[in-house]
Amino acid sequence: MASRDAAERAAFFARREAAAVLRRVLRGDATRRAAGSIKSLVYSPTVRNKRATFALVCQTLKYLPILKEVLGSSGILNSKCKKQEELVVVTAYDILFGQGIAVSGSAEQLIMTHKDTLSNALDRICAKRKVSNVEDLLGKKTEVKPKPRFLRVNTLKTTTDSVVEELGKIHMVDKDDMVPDMLVLPPGTDLHSHPLVTNGKVFLQGKASCMVAVALSPKPGWKVIDACAAPGNKTVHLAALMNGEGSIIACELNKERAKTLQHTVRRSGANNIQTVNGDFLDIDGNDPSYAEVRAILLDPSCSGSGISAERLDYLLPSYSRGEQDDASTSSRVLKLSAFQKKALSHALSFPSVERVVYSTCSIHQAENEDVVNAVLPLATSLGFELATPFPQWHRRGLPVFEGSEHLLRTDPEDNLEGFFIALFVRKVACGGVEEPSEDVALEVPRKLVRRRRNRFRAFSSLRLSRMILCSNRGLW
Repeated sequence: MASRDAAERAAFFARREAAAVLRRVLRGDATRRAAGSIKSLVYSPTVRNKRATFALVCQTLKYLPILKEVLGSSGILNSKCKKQEELVVVTAYDILFGQGIAVSGSAEQLIMTHKDTLSNALDRICAKRKVSNVEDLLGKKTEVKPKPRFLRVNTLKTTTDSVVEELGKIHMVDKDDMVPDMLVLPPGTDLHSHPLVTNGKVFLQGKASCMVAVALSPKPGWKVIDACAAPGNKTVHLAALMNGEGSIIACELNKERAKTLQHTVRRSGANNIQTVNGDFLDIDGNDPSYAEVRAILLDPSCSGSGISAERLDYLLPSYSRGEQDDASTSSRVLKLSAFQKKALSHALSFPSVERVVYSTCSIHQAENEDVVNAVLPLATSLGFELATPFPQWHRRGLPVFEGSEHLLRTDPEDNLEGFFIALFVRKVACGGVEEPSEDVALEVPRKLVRRRRNRFRAFSSLRLSRMILCSNRGLW
């Protein structure tokens, strides 16, 4: 009896956490301004029962068209229930198709009262569409090939060998042969609740994502900007590569995402990161505060087309309606591309910056090669040239302009997410090239071009004092 009561309480709270996540997912999908992916919203610090919530959200989205049709035909989703529509939908899924456990909540009572009516409505829909069961109503399933579980060891708190020793007791663990401090575990390995993850010694981060910070390869003691930092995995990776020395300014315009960034920094233990809740484009590169910025990581807003499977976008209503972005026709992709060009030009304009990485999690040429090609004249005039991060990597940029072989792409065919990386390196005044960090294999074109000392206009004169600047040792 006690175990049943505990199960009912767990189901009660999981439905409400799932409803809150579902509300944000559906609103973001409807407005095309998502607050985060399904996974990132579920695995945020505010969700307690992550596993049950994740399952409920995914399954409710899977059955959403059927649930709405059934609930609509029965008249349950009237104005009285409109304020808690997501909770009613989640509860309807869980009672009709899931656990079937009901407790004394108002949504549970509502569904239980009309359970026979809903079941009859389901039978009528199946009969009308000439299918034998509800599963046949779901249509074609999207198969996602399982990928290895990658994780990055946070060397600010522990060592790779100690993590391998601990995880090796219960999992098969391999070291990645290209990215330092990256471990590879079998597909499906769930470590979200593992103490190594919760205490920040390990970050569940994809290999392609980790390649971005390694490509920038900032040296300890440098001053670095992460221009579009949330959720912060790349930011704290930079801090680890710098051994916690120097300083990192992490910019994030969105207030809610800035909170996620702050949480990530706290969990990492990095004490050399400052967060700016403001627009990177509003930072004046001529301000003396930024005279010593040596490296900038720019991973701006993009379509996310390279991680749509990992983000579970195929569960969203817009996906089933065929509204996913196409590089050749989507106005959203073209708008993103215009913003990306502006942001990359701004990053290259900082007077002392020596290394700039531009990266996206997009597979679209418009957001990748086209952006780099558009800013190359400016980059050249400021003394930059394209370098070749991870020269041993086989997949390079699309051959759409001379020099695209220096660019890097990853693809689901490589058991990775679809990422894009471009590395700009400024030649030093003596006519040589900036030396890369010892940790990264890097190729720089041998053609030497005299560095121009042209002055430039900053995109904005808004000073840092007009932005919200908080230290991870203060407000956090």
